[in-house]
Amino acid sequence: MREIFHTVERVAPTRATVLIAGESGVGKDMIARAIHQHSPRRNKPYVKINCTSLPENLMESELFGYEKGAFTGATASKPGKFEQADGGTAFLDEIGDVPGNIQVKLLRILQERQFERLGSNVTRNVDVRVIAATNVDLRAALEQGRFREDLYYRLNVVPISVPPLRERMEDIPFLAMHFVKKLSAELGSVAKEISPAAMDRLLTHRWPGNVRELENTIERSLVLASGEMLEAADIRIEAPRSTPAISAGQTPLLPEGETLEHWEQMMIREALRRANGNKSQAARLLGMTRNALRYRLSQMGLDSGTPEEAEISGLK
Repeated sequence: MREIFHTVERVAPTRATVLIAGESGVGKDMIARAIHQHSPRRNKPYVKINCTSLPENLMESELFGYEKGAFTGATASKPGKFEQADGGTAFLDEIGDVPGNIQVKLLRILQERQFERLGSNVTRNVDVRVIAATNVDLRAALEQGRFREDLYYRLNVVPISVPPLRERMEDIPFLAMHFVKKLSAELGSVAKEISPAAMDRLLTHRWPGNVRELENTIERSLVLASGEMLEAADIRIEAPRSTPAISAGQTPLLPEGETLEHWEQMMIREALRRANGNKSQAARLLGMTRNALRYRLSQMGLDSGTPEEAEISGLK
């Protein structure tokens, strides 16, 4: 990662387009944010655009905006993502999923810094730095005719290839402590450090989900931890869906087909039932702080006052 950090430092002050390649979850968004935060645009917008999550029929209006009356339901004009990022950085995640007709418009943004809103003939100028990311081989997509060659070379001015976490295990201590510091206050967790035994446990996992899986594991561990230091017992790593057969005489940790996350949710629901909906009492039963429980409930979609939570607490 040292080479990647040096590249970030060198490219951040420029307006060069960057193409970040790597498996899902390796931290491409973190690198894009680091480039933005170390650039002269740091005080301007950083707009992340997940190309996979945008339906093809809505992609143009989301990226470039639209005028009132451009289509049924367009009751008012709306700026697109590139206008929102004007003066700052637009991060195009999963760029390989952009359809051909949108690729042409992206090429114009990169070449001319111009576009038109959907339903308008007025050309607009935009000052935006583009950082793109992909988890697929764009060269293969190019050869198959699914990705424009001219757009590829416009995006690939500064390429950054991010290896999977299993190939850079030396980064785990730094990343793990980064996530502890970042998430501890948000979760209301008293844990601020990681014990050597807990770190050893993190270092023995292969992390198929990469940095995203590591962050989720640290978050889960902070929610469930009761001490000021994360211990090995607090590190709950979800088993992969396909696991080796259990030897004779061994007892499976979880029923077949179940996940650790599912069982955590069951424990929280049961604690709420036993506490008749009292979050402070439920938190004590679970050995966590009330703030940590509230955060976990929000992650489960059971915010205070929802009908489902009322049903769980027996108040419905």
